[in-house]
Amino acid sequence: MGECPFCQIIQGKARAIIVLQNEDVIAINDINPQAPVHILFIPKRHYENVVDAMEQDGSVVERLFRAAIQYAKSSGLSDRGFRFVINCGRDGGQTVPHLHLHLLGDRQMTWPPG
Repeated sequence: MGECPFCQIIQGKARAIIVLQNEDVIAINDINPQAPVHILFIPKRHYENVVDAMEQDGSVVERLFRAAIQYAKSSGLSDRGFRFVINCGRDGGQTVPHLHLHLLGDRQMTWPPG
């Protein structure tokens, strides 16, 4: 997965602003933020999308959510509210073929999202 931009960040071959990291997950600021807070939570192991992750190791999705909730609590977002988004596939809006969870916050979210 040498061409995957998230794998390159995880391997230290590309730069990103890392806001949280643990054994399984790295969290970075989104380079095209859609809210004042827009963090991507990325598993360190490459999974193309959420379907592949669930088929190979369903617990990775739980670890993404746990890391994102940890961040939301520590930053105060959990008091005001936030949104999670996981895009899957081209029609689902996934632009990087590596599973990632978006955490958006610090503004009023609208519906429908798009």
